[in-house]
Amino acid sequence: MVLARGLVFFVLTLNICKGDLDGKLLDEMDDNDMEIESVQENRNFPIHANGILAHPRYKCYSCEPPDCADTAIHAHYCQNAIQCWKSRTRDPEGNENVQRGCTTEHEQLPLYCSQNQKSSTGDSGGPKKRHVSSTGMYNIECCTGDYCNNGSFPELPPMRVSNTEQDADPFALKMAAAILIPFGTVVLLAVTVIYWMRRAHKKRMSACRTKYDAETYYTNDDVLRATSAGDSTLREYLQHSVTSGSGSGLPLLIQRTLAKQVSLCECIGRGRYGEVWRGIWHGESVAVKIFFSRDEDSWKRETEIYGTVLLRHENILGYVGSDMTSRNSCTQLWLITHYYPQGSLFDYLNRTAISTHQMITICLSIANGMVHLHTEIFGTEGKPAIAHRDLKTKNILIRANGTCVIADFGLAVMHSQTTNKIDIGNTARVGTKRYMAPEVLDESISMECFDALRKADIYAIGLIFWEVCRRTISCGIAEEYKVPYFDYVSSDPSFEEMRKVVCVDNYRPSVQNRWTSDPFLASMSKLMRECWHMNPNVRLPALRIKKTLLKLASSDETIKITPDGEVVV
Repeated sequence: MVLARGLVFFVLTLNICKGDLDGKLLDEMDDNDMEIESVQENRNFPIHANGILAHPRYKCYSCEPPDCADTAIHAHYCQNAIQCWKSRTRDPEGNENVQRGCTTEHEQLPLYCSQNQKSSTGDSGGPKKRHVSSTGMYNIECCTGDYCNNGSFPELPPMRVSNTEQDADPFALKMAAAILIPFGTVVLLAVTVIYWMRRAHKKRMSACRTKYDAETYYTNDDVLRATSAGDSTLREYLQHSVTSGSGSGLPLLIQRTLAKQVSLCECIGRGRYGEVWRGIWHGESVAVKIFFSRDEDSWKRETEIYGTVLLRHENILGYVGSDMTSRNSCTQLWLITHYYPQGSLFDYLNRTAISTHQMITICLSIANGMVHLHTEIFGTEGKPAIAHRDLKTKNILIRANGTCVIADFGLAVMHSQTTNKIDIGNTARVGTKRYMAPEVLDESISMECFDALRKADIYAIGLIFWEVCRRTISCGIAEEYKVPYFDYVSSDPSFEEMRKVVCVDNYRPSVQNRWTSDPFLASMSKLMRECWHMNPNVRLPALRIKKTLLKLASSDETIKITPDGEVVV
């Protein structure tokens, strides 16, 4: 009985629960189930096995550039699409393209349109996706519905015309300014600091020299002021009260500080015995001959010769002074003279062919200088006779007016009739072998006879005249410059080589045939033969050479000569 009652109770409870559940399922059917039923009534959308609605599918137009220009002709279709879209793109060059297409996979939706950018009507007023990138610009319109991507394509904003270079200019200018302004400021400050430090250092050094060096001498501003350019200012400067009275150079006190007052500018020559520099002294150019320390005897000898009383002459190199200084821990011996930009006669003849007028001017000025050297001047302060002993075209300088000056007295010998002594000096140098007289080459010359030394100078003058005449234009031609005996010996002949040619074979430089047809060159060829004669006693003295040239110059109306025999140019 009890068992029957329990079974009835269980059945009733089960029925009640079943009825409640069925009622809830019917009453509480969600909207999604109703939408599925509603949609199924209108369209045959696929439904998954679990009852979930699949995404609707559409038909769309599809075309790619350039087929999209005419949809009616170039129309393609895509089936089973989730969305339809149409786009307009523009590349960086401004070229535009249009395109239609569809999206068939769920994974492609974020690449074209987001889920909320759908238009069921397909009009162009729906949501759009526009983007600007470094590679161009594009605008995409997405829609849902069959063939909804028909019609006009979406528009792009007007293209902004810009100049890339102009746009980049402000940034480049800012970058350049950020770099250059600090760098320039630092450089300017550094230059300013260095300038003031150097200036202060010079002031301290100047004060120290003035205080501790009793031999330091500075001339006043009136003396140092230059009035004109060229060697004339130096000549006037040397001939006034600051000179020693001899006309041969500055007083010793000034000479001992010359190196401090001269600024070296450029090297204008080098040789076996030193260098020649162009320097600036009180605003004017001077020639600075720097001897090596091993040639101190040559420097002393030349300084001594230039210091001779009354040596100054129009055709003798003007002497400024000498000094001994130290540069880079090396002792330098300076000889400061006038500066002639034209250089030596050797350089001048190498680069220039000359006229007859120039030839006579050069030869006469050389003869004038030799007459002054060879002649002894008697008086309270006289001048001894001087033999050069190293005459050559490299030791003769050309002035701006075409005349010459004789230089390089390192081998010069002095003689005075009062004492009847020959001052040879201590230098171990020898002259240039190519210009040595026969008696010097065969060692028959008597060094105790001063007249024999003067005759050796005359031999060298004859060779110099030959070099000048070769470069003289006659009959419209002039020979190439050559040194004496160029066709007999090598470029650097030995002593024995020259002795054989000059003394044994008795060769002399050849005279050109064209010289005989020119009266001036014919006279010069006769004069030079008398100068280089084998017998020294036959050679002409310097004064005779000068008079011969004066007579030759008088036949040229273009040459003006002063009563003293000077050429007016």
